[in-house]
Amino acid sequence: MPIHEDHRSPDVPNTGTHPWRRYVAIGDSFTEGIGDPEPSSQGGHRGWADRVAEVLSSQVDDFAYANLAVRGKLIGQIVADQIEPALALKPDLITFSAGGNDVIRPGADPDAVAQLFEDAVVRLSRDAATIVVFTGIDTNFTPVFRGIRGRVAIYNENIRAIADRYDCIVADQWALKEIQDVRFFDDDRLHLNPLGHHEVARMVLRALNVPNDLQPMQPDPIPARTWREARGEDLLWAREYLVPWVLRRVRHQSSGDNVTAKRPNPAPVVAVTTPSGLPVETLLPGADPSKGSAERA
Repeated sequence: MPIHEDHRSPDVPNTGTHPWRRYVAIGDSFTEGIGDPEPSSQGGHRGWADRVAEVLSSQVDDFAYANLAVRGKLIGQIVADQIEPALALKPDLITFSAGGNDVIRPGADPDAVAQLFEDAVVRLSRDAATIVVFTGIDTNFTPVFRGIRGRVAIYNENIRAIADRYDCIVADQWALKEIQDVRFFDDDRLHLNPLGHHEVARMVLRALNVPNDLQPMQPDPIPARTWREARGEDLLWAREYLVPWVLRRVRHQSSGDNVTAKRPNPAPVVAVTTPSGLPVETLLPGADPSKGSAERA
């Protein structure tokens, strides 16, 4: 991929305002923002990609952002349904995270998944946009996914090799120790909660070498629990989240069936006020990005 005129990474000094004006995010539930509910955001979820867009938008006057990610999608579905629509939006910045839903499945081949990923990166590189790709998180901290740690590590090495071949920026979740903590995850133990999405946004902005005012978040201490209480929580989790997930696999269903992209068209990012009174950046539905960013409240 040709190097962007102002290609950035943590190793390249930041000498001015970031160069991007049209950002498109593609992927699955991670990029859609599941686990980070926010009623004032389009689709009802905020997530790290929205948070990154908020910062990028605050630094330039003509920024627009679209998010095509849909929960539950396998990499083949993401490639089939999101690549061409993303390219049609003419982005100069693309974040691409895919393959996690494939790699966690029993018997998954991380090399085969990575081949699909590479084919997608080749297509996304067509117009010389800056592309950010993601490694998977180190799952050693969680008993639920500790057993797939080796597959994730193999997949990550493939992702890093692809990034090197096509001049992509790597957002390295494997090295993001802050989120290797159950307190940064939703009750389903699969998706990040608001604290986790916030930390990923900070990591992506570091990878892009974009200065920002986002500060680390400190979770509350884990309350003391008896063995019986802990096992009760495990049983509750299995009933509410694990069993439905297994049943969807058996029935060849997905949590993303009948779900469409929450932000299919690039639009300015504007500030709204949550019930708590705190400003939250979100998209102005139907806004025309050609007219520049709307005023912030």
